[in-house]
Formats: sequence, C-alpha cells, structure tokens
Amino acid sequence: MTGFSYQLYSSRNFGPLADTLKMLADLGYAHIEGYGPVYEDLDATRKAMADTGLTMPSGHFAFDLVENNREEVTRIARGLGINKIVVPFLMPDDRPTDAAGWTDFGKRLAAAGKPLQDDGFEFGWHNHDFEFKALPTGERPIDLILADPAVGFEFDVAWAAVAGTDPGSVIDQYGDRLISAHVKDRAPDGDNADEDGWADAGHGTLDWPAHFAGLKAAGCDLFIMEHDKPSSDQRFAERALTYMNSL
Repeated sequence: MTGFSYQLYSSRNFGPLADTLKMLADLGYAHIEGYGPVYEDLDATRKAMADTGLTMPSGHFAFDLVENNREEVTRIARGLGINKIVVPFLMPDDRPTDAAGWTDFGKRLAAAGKPLQDDGFEFGWHNHDFEFKALPTGERPIDLILADPAVGFEFDVAWAAVAGTDPGSVIDQYGDRLISAHVKDRAPDGDNADEDGWADAGHGTLDWPAHFAGLKAAGCDLFIMEHDKPSSDQRFAERALTYMNSL
C-alpha cells in the first residue's frame, strides 16, 4: 500500500466530511481511516470518497458492535471498502482492573474478531496509554490483550511514549502483528496546552525517523496521521504529511 492515511477523528471539530476529504485529497493523502460518525450515512461518505479518489482501507469499530453485531460491522466495512477492522478503545468504566479481567477481555476480543477474519478481514486492537501501565501483579494489559497471536495490532506510537514505554521496544515485540500504525507526536511538557499536549507529526518529541524505519522494516504497510485535538486540522494534515514524505 502506498501513500499516507488520515484518521478522520482528527477533523471531528471542523467542517463537513466532504470538505475534509477534499482538503485531504488536495494535500496529497491517499487514504482515510473511518470511525463511528462517518458510518452513519454510507451513501454520503461513499460519494465524498468517490469525488476525491480517497480510499478507506481501515476503520475503527466499537467493541460492543464487533462482539454483538458482526453483520452491521461487515455491512459498513464492505460498503466503504474497509479491509482492516480495528477496535480502538475501552471506556474507563469498562476496563478490567486485574490480569484475569484483561486475559478474559483478550479472549473475547479474539473470539469476536475470528468470524471477521474468516470473512477475509484483518482484525486488531488499537492502543492508548493505559495498556502499557503495569498492573499491581506486574503484567501489562497490552500483553494480555494480544495474547492470542491471531489478533492484529494497530500501534499508536505516541500513546505508548506517553505511557513511558519506548516505542522501539513495542515494535521489536509486536512487529509481526502490525496491521497499521498511527503517526502522531507529543509536544514537550507544558507546550501546546490548547491541543492537550499533542503535536503535528515530526514537530514534537518522538523520534519519527527511527520509528518510521522500524515500522517499515517490521512490515507495517499502512501509516495513519492522527492528532487528538488540533487547533487547525488543515495545518496538522499539511505539516504531518510534508514531514512524513520527507523521511
């Protein structure tokens, strides 16, 4: 797969979807990653994609939907051309508090994904920071979530760094499980407070030349720009793409 993708969550506070996709296409993006709201009107989303030539190889889907309504997930994915189905998050109240709970969740995740994999989709988990924080007994949730080798991994590099984990060590450990990676960056402590401390890729503290090289060497074939709270999505989209294209 060539070209960079863009997680549409980054533009949730800005213009209509059609305008966002035109902006991204004009900047030179090839792909987009979907999430809940863009699935609500598949016809409108398909038209915006057709008008711009953007494709949607990956999409985020809530765990409840994947576990309990596989037919709806499949309908959306096939309707938009998604082939990588990713569960992105658990709300704090839904997160287990011990190793046994995370082990059980990992088994449920694998079981929920298997029918999708049998239907030809790739399936995986997307991390935040909480998965890398050791439990009182020393285990990390990420290792329990990914205990089944069939579960793929969309690696959010910056969230691992926020948790104090060296992203390179994660690539070393799970490189053969990568189905995609989120390209984002973290500002120095105290900077970019209006953007919750996030930075445009290549304009923060992460060693993106090293991480990008490591991800590619591991076989990752889809790189998705993301910023959790940009004050300007166009500025972020343009600066991130220009930087990553320079590597």
